Amino acid sequence: MSVELPLWRALTGYRILTLVYAVAIFSLNYREYAHPLGGAAYMAALTAWMVLTWRWTTSAERCTRRFLFGDLAFAVAGILLTPIVDTHARIAGGAPTLPSIWTAGAALGFAIKGGWRWAAGASSVVAVANLVERQEFARDTVHNVLLVWVASVAIGYVVEVARASERTLARALQIEAATRERERLARDIHDSVLQVLAMVQRRGAALGGEAAELGRMAGEQEVALRTLVSSGLVPAQRPVPSPGAADAAYEDGAADGPSYGDNCVPEGQEGLADEPCDVRALLAPHAGAGVTFSEPGAPVLLPAARAAELAAAVSAALDNVRVHAGAGAHAWILVEDEPEAVIVTVRDDGPGIPEGRLADAEREGRLGVALSIRGRLRDLGGSAEWVSVPGQGTEVELTVPKGGTPEGGRRGEAGV
Repeated sequence: MSVELPLWRALTGYRILTLVYAVAIFSLNYREYAHPLGGAAYMAALTAWMVLTWRWTTSAERCTRRFLFGDLAFAVAGILLTPIVDTHARIAGGAPTLPSIWTAGAALGFAIKGGWRWAAGASSVVAVANLVERQEFARDTVHNVLLVWVASVAIGYVVEVARASERTLARALQIEAATRERERLARDIHDSVLQVLAMVQRRGAALGGEAAELGRMAGEQEVALRTLVSSGLVPAQRPVPSPGAADAAYEDGAADGPSYGDNCVPEGQEGLADEPCDVRALLAPHAGAGVTFSEPGAPVLLPAARAAELAAAVSAALDNVRVHAGAGAHAWILVEDEPEAVIVTVRDDGPGIPEGRLADAEREGRLGVALSIRGRLRDLGGSAEWVSVPGQGTEVELTVPKGGTPEGGRRGEAGV
């Protein structure tokens, strides 16, 4: 809902209530007017105007400039008609004008529609009409004029600030949505295209000959694609790797090993993405000679889409173990089913990660950890925490809440 809509509703209510007040005041003092029939004719016209136009102040689209000027004309006409239908003694004694406080509604309409400048212009017209009606700078008249002028200008300024804030918020939401979509696409690219290019470069360098040239070209395309998917992170420039260079490091993942898509439901049954899925069934295939898998005795259930994202993050962590720790390294996967979350710990006995290496990798555009692991968990409202001691291996703790996805994550992002 627009921030202006409550203001328009309030203005509609104000105009109706002040009309009832003005009619009541006129009725109570009817016999004291010099020409009561003239005053009654104006009040009848004002009431008819309100009945015909009350919906025009319910939204900015309905409230046109023509209506605002017509409303202001009714207010000014009532003020200037007061000396004709009322006695001089009553006017000198501070008796209200025919429209009374209803005239402030006309100035407030200009304030909400056009901001403080429009409000200042409309209030000034009302002020001049009041001074002409009283024919002197009486204290109560000046007080009422200043009150209407200040109130309408202040409300007009608040409306302008609210509109600017609403535009800023809308732009921020658009940027956030675009950033999340870019990260999602970058994860998919990292899990497929980038890993294949890394494998081609590595295998080509090992085979030599024409295959080495093909591997070198794959490496160039990999660097270009990394720079593209990491746009906005201002990656540091780095040279194209040579055919013999090792292009896959811990923070970048590997081409080998299983990977998962955006969900674990069968194709054509995306409506089952919220159905319970046993995380153990997705992680059990990783078990082997080099990977020890430990699981609870009971099913560990998560919505299918969440379980698939968690499995993909575990797969990326194991890819990093194979590439960084070497073929002889051993890995352990531990699944824990907590009341509020599912925690999966991936530990290896490799050489560990040098301090600050993950942050450097992200600046260089190597986003395996930033997107395939940390980004996935953040989008699920969870977190990914690294504990690494050089020479003693690395431990990655992946936490996914069982409930809905909180905005910005439940525990936030954690570094090394």
